[in-house]
Amino acid sequence: MSKPTKKEQMEAYSEAVQSGLYAKRSGLVGKYDNVRCYWEDEVTRQFMRPHLQKLIARKRALMQRVRIMDLGCGSADGYELLAGIRQRDPNLQAVEVDLLTPDILGFYKGIDLNEDLLQQARSIYGHDPKLVFGQADFNHGLPLSENERPYDLYFTSYGTFSHHNDDETSIELLADIARRTKEYCIIVCDWLGRYSYEWQTLWTNDLSENRNMDYVVSYIYEKEEREARRDELQHITLRLMNRQEVDTIITEASKRAGVQIKPLVFFDRSTFTGRHMDTAEYNPHAQPIRQAVNSLHEPNLRTDFGSLMVNYVPKPGFKFLNEYFEHLQMCWNTLVQYVGKLLESYDDEQQRFSSDLSPVPASYPSVLRKMMERMRRVVEGAGWLGIGLPRENIIEPQLGYALWYLVTKLQKGQGCAHGLVGIFEVEKG
Repeated sequence: MSKPTKKEQMEAYSEAVQSGLYAKRSGLVGKYDNVRCYWEDEVTRQFMRPHLQKLIARKRALMQRVRIMDLGCGSADGYELLAGIRQRDPNLQAVEVDLLTPDILGFYKGIDLNEDLLQQARSIYGHDPKLVFGQADFNHGLPLSENERPYDLYFTSYGTFSHHNDDETSIELLADIARRTKEYCIIVCDWLGRYSYEWQTLWTNDLSENRNMDYVVSYIYEKEEREARRDELQHITLRLMNRQEVDTIITEASKRAGVQIKPLVFFDRSTFTGRHMDTAEYNPHAQPIRQAVNSLHEPNLRTDFGSLMVNYVPKPGFKFLNEYFEHLQMCWNTLVQYVGKLLESYDDEQQRFSSDLSPVPASYPSVLRKMMERMRRVVEGAGWLGIGLPRENIIEPQLGYALWYLVTKLQKGQGCAHGLVGIFEVEKG
């Protein structure tokens, strides 16, 4: 199969938009499902928050507002993700406080190659004069005109940087951003992780192999329709990255720019919950864990905890990866099983556990013990309510958040998930 042209690759996104499943809604299916809203967006917000706080503080001290360029903005997904970053987690008395408030946002420019996605963004946010959406290809350099002021935050999300199939274009783009920076900026790069369990068949110890994957946009359809449309599905060539490869690109871009592009943090996003876990397109052992987690966060829907159990199948020759995934699987499954036991042993009439539960072993990782204790308190506090389906609407969503917290704390930032995200800064003077 010959490599698709850029125009042909963009048709994949057009098809997704036209399918109606890129509509902005959450739930069990579609682009904006529960995992996207409650897991993927939130992990990026968590890691972004301290660095955006620092940037805003700098701009306020200079009596300036923040300028943002979103590279690969889609239908304003990046803007919505950034706008949802909270200044602090709300307590029971305070209301939620957004960090990127209208008074500090000076200008947002969304860039994308696909006109259908841009039209969708304009239809939602076109009324706001501070939000502008334009068509450009960042594989051909930074889309910044000579008279255009540089930006304070250059942002990408959801594997957008993997559209740089050739590392040379990534290096030049990053070097150009660093050169054009006047004093300070933050850069957020989001790649597909080389070692996601979703595409275990593509794992290799030779980084010159399987650099780009043939990514099939098949997850927007249910299984039956996906198979029926197999010949119609669009393909995108996307770069797979691990931490070592990112370090090489950043080092070379810094060298060319003559200024350091400093890594601030790396994190893995969607370890067991990437979209192709459910399709099993690239790993016959993949399980529909995303579908099960979506169920945890769906109102009024009871989840079969058996569907949440991960059965990781190791691949010979990858000791570090196998040890990491085995450990994560054990922690994940232990938490799910423990909550199942809590539900079985809780007597809602007596408002207490009907039998003594075994104590949590001190040998368990601290983050696992913390989430097990949290879930015991959740079941105790909500199990007796009766009204409003406490399991479906309180306990199961809290299990979802506990699993999210577990995965977030155990991730390695090495490219072991659907997404590998790096946050960098450029500081001059």
